[in-house]
Amino acid sequence: MNTPESERYVYVRGLAAMEALVRRIGAAERVALDTEADSLHNYFEKVCLVQLSLGGEHYLVDPLSGLDLTGFLEALAEKPLILHGGDYDLRMMRASMDFRPRREVFDTMIAAQLLGIEQIGLAALIERFFNTTIGKEGQKSDWSRRPLSEMQLRYAANDTRFLEALAEHMRGELSGRGRVDWHRESCRAMVESTGRDNSRDPEEAWRIKGAGRLTRRQLAYLRELWRWRDMHARRANLPPFKVFGNQQILDLLQWAESHPGAPLHQGPKLPRNIVGSRLSTLEEAIARAAGMPQAQWPELRRFDRGDAPRTDCKEQIDALRGECARIAKELEIAPSTLAPRAALEAIARSRPRSLEEMMESGGLLRWQAELVQGAVEKTLHSTRQESTSRK
Repeated sequence: MNTPESERYVYVRGLAAMEALVRRIGAAERVALDTEADSLHNYFEKVCLVQLSLGGEHYLVDPLSGLDLTGFLEALAEKPLILHGGDYDLRMMRASMDFRPRREVFDTMIAAQLLGIEQIGLAALIERFFNTTIGKEGQKSDWSRRPLSEMQLRYAANDTRFLEALAEHMRGELSGRGRVDWHRESCRAMVESTGRDNSRDPEEAWRIKGAGRLTRRQLAYLRELWRWRDMHARRANLPPFKVFGNQQILDLLQWAESHPGAPLHQGPKLPRNIVGSRLSTLEEAIARAAGMPQAQWPELRRFDRGDAPRTDCKEQIDALRGECARIAKELEIAPSTLAPRAALEAIARSRPRSLEEMMESGGLLRWQAELVQGAVEKTLHSTRQESTSRK
């Protein structure tokens, strides 16, 4: 079957094709890049496919084919890159291939956020700018399995097929709105973050979403259940959610705490895969948590339920969020793009006295800090005055 010109790509699995691609990268002005990984299907995730578009040509590189990728990665690192939501791709390429870009990166998702576009997914942007719909059939594929189907390969090629043209459109719009520097700084910060070791402290990794609402005793159950799940996910090389979901952990621990010694079959319904050693070790994990001395219960972290902000600090946070929402509306961007909520809370608590202190305490970029500096000074000053007058 002949492939339409608009859907053609080169599937790179052999030495000759790889050498030709390296030469092509060397001659290119910039390269659009994306990856497919197997994180939805394996505990030990890895990059399973690398997609490239350059000068209207499209390539799929198979890193599982046994090819030596050294020259390919060296050539790629020396080129300006275009990605969409590149944080994950660059982290995965660093972990799997020790890849670090040396030139600037243009992220089209960040550009969409800075332009105030609400639907920032790649498919939505392609439809918006090019009136073209791309399929999502391969989105949840197991990319580690071979051979890859024609449907998977077409899906993967489409992830970079439009990026060069999309980036050009967005460069023009960013320039027209005076936001090129915002974008450059944001992309640089994203790339720098992917080069840091952001792996969670193994002693804290069990604190899943929702842990902040639990008591110390419940945290003891959470830690034991998380460690039980992680052990079995590793053994089976499965993503943890395929063994036991986070919400299932929270439901089970709350039941177990309130029903000490009760048999598991009386509690929340367990998935069908919790049998044999998974079931017996689950019972042991619950028993360990139930019998754990209070001195060994995990501590509440700062700002968990046991450490609510002071009343005056809460007033400052609310006032600061309101001011920043007003500024974001004027700029026609989302408030979270201007300043994430966690950043504003940190700023309100630390009460910075300079732009640099604001950037450090809130983790803001310079363009963000400069835009909210007036609101921060106004809010903190007015709430200080109100607090003083009440005294």
